[in-house]
Amino acid sequence: MPVFTEQTLHAIGVELFKAAGVPDEQTQMVIDHLVESNLFGHDSHGAIRYPEYVKAIVKEGRFNASATTEVTENSPCTAVVDNGGGLGQVGGTFAIDLAIKKARENGTATVTLRNTSHVGRAGAYPLRAAREGMIAFATVNAGKFGNQIAPFGGIDGKLSTDPIAFAAPRRDAAPIMVDMTTSVVAEGKVRVAANKGVQVPEGWMIDSDGNPTTDPTKLKSDPRGAILPLGGIVAHKGYGLGIMVEILGGALSGQGCAAGENTMESNGVLFTVFNIEHFTPMDQYYDHVETMMTHVKSSRLAPGFSEILAPGEPEFNMAKHRRAHGIEIDDKTWSDIVEAADMVGIDATKWL
Repeated sequence: MPVFTEQTLHAIGVELFKAAGVPDEQTQMVIDHLVESNLFGHDSHGAIRYPEYVKAIVKEGRFNASATTEVTENSPCTAVVDNGGGLGQVGGTFAIDLAIKKARENGTATVTLRNTSHVGRAGAYPLRAAREGMIAFATVNAGKFGNQIAPFGGIDGKLSTDPIAFAAPRRDAAPIMVDMTTSVVAEGKVRVAANKGVQVPEGWMIDSDGNPTTDPTKLKSDPRGAILPLGGIVAHKGYGLGIMVEILGGALSGQGCAAGENTMESNGVLFTVFNIEHFTPMDQYYDHVETMMTHVKSSRLAPGFSEILAPGEPEFNMAKHRRAHGIEIDDKTWSDIVEAADMVGIDATKWL
């Protein structure tokens, strides 16, 4: 499998997207997001999306690379953003930045986003706010698409993975970052396993008859299998969170909730940002957070663990490792990238 530096993988994405007709500023937003996903170890939301997005722009016309982002509803603490079918990371960045601006002025803000294609890794957006010294929360559905996750008590895929993300700043450490699906796992991680030809762990999936399976190809077989909701024996909790995400991200944004459509046209997104200083002094906030983390990390270690990590630390540690040792791209993803390059008239052999 080929291994690339962060810079080379970024340059490949930029060249692909420019050749697909994506404007320079939008290209940078999207590729920055995707490469950071690879750095954080979320390969399901990284360069694996290069060929998917290029195909959606050039061949299918599902993503509008030159779309105009519009604020359709606006108040001091709320807004609705319509991205005109444009690239999701462009709409997502616009919406979270608007929420940050409103929260800076008014203490808190909630901004919804629709008509925005695939926004990528949900955690990127609250993290953007945390880097500005604020707390943020995100819910992301897949619009009316919904055939991946079985509801609690069912065996057919009826929901999307419905991620929730949260980030909060720390005084002298990387932000706390929670980035999780309300299903056991993201669909993209099943796709990565299928690309690599490896089995997925037990407890991730069921086949079309509702039987447990470790075969990642069963998710898109005919008839389809499904990913399970988060929680194992208490999967009603993950299912309940998924329904909450559908309502907040889908219904409140106007994009719509899971209804069984076969193509994911756009995510429905909700961002809420909190300006800490409108609630408590920053030093007091930091004192509370650091006292908590010291307390949590003082626990005795379970067998097989060498330390207790804060949410987000595994991603930041992975980014350090991959900046030093490179980012491995599985052969199937690389083959798809080569195919996308050919689609836009680029000879991909020069990248190896």
